Amino acid sequence: MASSVATTADLTLHGLHLSGHCHKIELLLHLLGLPYRFVDAPAEVRASAGFRALNPLGQIPVLQDGDLVQSDSNAILVYLAGRYAPDGGWLGADPVEAAAIQRWLSISANEIKHGPAAARVICLWNGPGDLAQAQALAQRTLAFIEQHLAGRDFLAAARPTVADLACYSYLAHAPEGGVALAAYPAVRAWLRRVEALPGFVPMPRSALPAAA
Repeated sequence: MASSVATTADLTLHGLHLSGHCHKIELLLHLLGLPYRFVDAPAEVRASAGFRALNPLGQIPVLQDGDLVQSDSNAILVYLAGRYAPDGGWLGADPVEAAAIQRWLSISANEIKHGPAAARVICLWNGPGDLAQAQALAQRTLAFIEQHLAGRDFLAAARPTVADLACYSYLAHAPEGGVALAAYPAVRAWLRRVEALPGFVPMPRSALPAAA
C-alpha cells in the first residue's frame, strides 16, 4: 500500500522516537515511501517560542510540509494519507468505512492514550497518573479489541488503514507499562500483521518493568 501520488514533499517531523504518537507518523511515512527529516523535540524545545509558533499547545508530533504546519497525530495521519496516497486504501472508501476508521482514531486518542500509553509513561518516566487505573483501562481496552478482532485481520476494514497505525504503537508497547499481551492472541496476531507491512519500522523498545 505505497503512495499512489508522485511527490515532491518537503517533510519535517518534530517529535521523539520513543513517542507512540510520533511513531505512528513515522510508520505511515515509511509505508508510503516518503522521505522526511526528523527533528528531536524534547520538553525544553517544546517550551520554546520557536516550537510554540508551530504548535501553541507545545505538543508533539508536528509535521511541516513546505509551508503547511499540521499537529495532532491522528490529524497528521489523515493529512498524509489523503495528500500522498488518496487511492492507497488508507482512508475510508465509503461513509461506513470512514466512520469505522474515525471510531478507532477516537479510541486511540481516549482509551489507548489513557490506558496502555499512560501506564507506559508512568512506568518508564515516572509520569503523572494512577498506574493501577491506567493498567485496568488498558486491560479492558485490550479485551474489547481482542473480541473485535475475532475473525478480522484489521481494525476498520479488510485491509490496513490509518486506524491500525493510530492504534498500533502503544498496544505493541503495552508491556512497557506492565500490561502483558499473553492473554490476547488475536491482538498479537494483528500486531504481527501490521509489522509485516512492506516498509514497516519499529519503535525503539524500552526495558520492561520488573513485574511485567
